[in-house]
Amino acid sequence: MAGLAYSRTDMLGPEAPPASAIGLVGWLRGNLFSSWVNTGLTVVAAYLIWLVGSHLVPWFLHAVWNADSYAQCQQIIKDTWGPDAGGACLAVVRERWKQFLFGFYPPEFYWRPTLAFALMVVALAPLLFQAVPRSLLWFSAIFPGLAYWLLWGGSVFFPIAIYLGFVAGYAAFRIAERGPSFLPPLAAAVATLVWWFFIAGPLANAMPFVGLAPVQSKQFGGFMLSMTIGVTGIAFSLPLGILLALGRRSDLFLVKTICVGFIEFIRGVPLITLLLVASFLLNIFMPPGTNFDIILRVIIMVTLFSAAYMAEVIRGGLAALPKGQYEGADSLGLTYWQATRLIIMPQALKISIPGIVNTFIGLFKDTTLVAIIGLLDPVGLITAVRANAAWNGMVWELYGFVGVMFFVCCFGMSRYSQHLERRLKTDHR
Repeated sequence: MAGLAYSRTDMLGPEAPPASAIGLVGWLRGNLFSSWVNTGLTVVAAYLIWLVGSHLVPWFLHAVWNADSYAQCQQIIKDTWGPDAGGACLAVVRERWKQFLFGFYPPEFYWRPTLAFALMVVALAPLLFQAVPRSLLWFSAIFPGLAYWLLWGGSVFFPIAIYLGFVAGYAAFRIAERGPSFLPPLAAAVATLVWWFFIAGPLANAMPFVGLAPVQSKQFGGFMLSMTIGVTGIAFSLPLGILLALGRRSDLFLVKTICVGFIEFIRGVPLITLLLVASFLLNIFMPPGTNFDIILRVIIMVTLFSAAYMAEVIRGGLAALPKGQYEGADSLGLTYWQATRLIIMPQALKISIPGIVNTFIGLFKDTTLVAIIGLLDPVGLITAVRANAAWNGMVWELYGFVGVMFFVCCFGMSRYSQHLERRLKTDHR
């Protein structure tokens, strides 16, 4: 038959997917009701969410923000919503929020920790986000000394003298760089410690006093104390953990033995024990009249504790690298430190990102253990607040407020970790 075709001459246009496979209905079918087992788990989870929400939502809706005591809160709730009603007494948070943030820091100096926190955000920005200009890295380098000066006060020349110790260590490292691989870090450590212990103090005291009114460490508390210990421990435990991980994989017997011994000892001792040592036993071994700041002792112990775990995390990243990466670095004629800095360590740190951030989160939460040695972190302040007769009997409101604050910080670190993994992903899988 003329004009009859046995194959299609015109292509059909694409049809829209079925309504059950797209939009909200498609997402529900694909994620919550894809099978009988998934459907059953969804129903059970929905019931548990409703069960918890049916108690929490009224508890928050009946919250009282203005009261002078816990008993007054309860009376306001009963008078407003009935004798059987329950509600949150958030008046304690409204009354004590400054104490939870700043501890016993002098109120007239609240601007100092507030400014230090704002400057910390500026200092971390070029380290955490690629879009921030690299020119701000100079501020990131000077921020630790600036933060110390703002928080503790005193002469401005003391943090400057401390920074000069790093300059002395770097100079010693460059001088010894042509020697054996173990000599540069050893020379840098010795030069830095000698400067700090024998030169920095007399040099700072010889300068005229130019600075802020000093604040005692016993006046620190609340989230300011947790942030001070946590951020400092995180900042110093990472480079120390890298050095320990490299030392544990070293071919030098003495270096490897020292690093392995340190890591295994620290990992085998609870952090509470180290904090008790920092609080009570160190003073026994110090010369008479020595004033070793309690927060500094805690920061040192927390940093060493975290560095031991950090070393094992980074060692896992180093072990995951193919042997060809090390051989490729050797074939280029790079020295040990050049190969480590340019080829080995960037890849190892990329692999270790989840473990590193997990260690950071654990360190930040462990700052609550300082309550054992009398430092009033947020958890320690809860005990102090509940000791007040006006707020005696309160539990959920105080612990819930502290828990939410810690969750915000730890969740933020977790989300940044995922962002960093996506940014550094190069396998395109």
